[in-house]
Amino acid sequence: MKKNTIRNSFLLVITALIWGIAFVAQSAGGDMLGPYVFNCIRSLIGAIVLVPVIFLLDRLHLTSKKPISKEDHRRLWKGGVCCGIALCIASNVQQLGLYFGTSSGKAGFLTACYILLVPILGLFLKKRIDWNIWGGVLLALVGLSLLCMKGSFSIQFSDGLLLLCALGFAVHILVIDYFSPLVDGVRMSCIQFFVCGILTGIPAFWFDMKHSLEGIRQSLSLFTTWDVWIPVLYAGIMSCGVAYTLQIIGQNGVNPTIASLLMSLESVFSVLAGWLILNEALSRREMMGCVLIFVAIVLAQIPVKSLRWRNRKKKSESV
Repeated sequence: MKKNTIRNSFLLVITALIWGIAFVAQSAGGDMLGPYVFNCIRSLIGAIVLVPVIFLLDRLHLTSKKPISKEDHRRLWKGGVCCGIALCIASNVQQLGLYFGTSSGKAGFLTACYILLVPILGLFLKKRIDWNIWGGVLLALVGLSLLCMKGSFSIQFSDGLLLLCALGFAVHILVIDYFSPLVDGVRMSCIQFFVCGILTGIPAFWFDMKHSLEGIRQSLSLFTTWDVWIPVLYAGIMSCGVAYTLQIIGQNGVNPTIASLLMSLESVFSVLAGWLILNEALSRREMMGCVLIFVAIVLAQIPVKSLRWRNRKKKSESV
């Protein structure tokens, strides 16, 4: 069990790495296509990419929770639809917050507030949170503020949208925490992307395409250069198809609060990617933020329950 937890935690770190590098692709793709069209297309690509993966895994007998009974299929579709709705709301509200003027750094901090909302919501679900995890959450928030925030902090309408986005991602993490031990993760990921893509198609048609045939033709005409396809394919295949699937698989057996802390490394990786790939400057403030987030994750990983059990055992033996 411990080996699986370490493996799954590593998968969540890989997830954060892919999302961090995908920041440039998402910014470029959203600017060229419109936020909703970009989200819609990348979600559908993510779903389509997973279809042959599912068939291959079944053929090689590598699917551990393949649905057999009607109850299995019902549970799988319920999980996929719930995840898809949560993901659709969170990702599109995030785009609205950016559209209405919140800076990308501030947006990164506000979105990452899901690491605080996950344990708070978990209390209502009767999930116990040890002191070291609460300490890790607060330390990570300080690190994220150093990493993402520049200038003064004030709450505007667009910031409120991004806090709602953080709530959406927190719900998404908790939904995955509930369903991932019960269903095949790759199948659930595929369903969630189809749901997210179809639902996002509504605002994409209404706003980005101006709810007209001419708007549809203009959007389709943009897909004639690799400048558009490269960010769309990366976001669709890697950010959606690979990373979100790794999230579902990786969260199985991992405390959702710790999972949210591991995935908050996305902000760290995005800054490091800009430093290494785009030669962007990395200030001392940002480096300190990266260090604090890393320390927070290490703190949250301390096996408090195991230490508490050992102390009780020593006391009982001494008596």
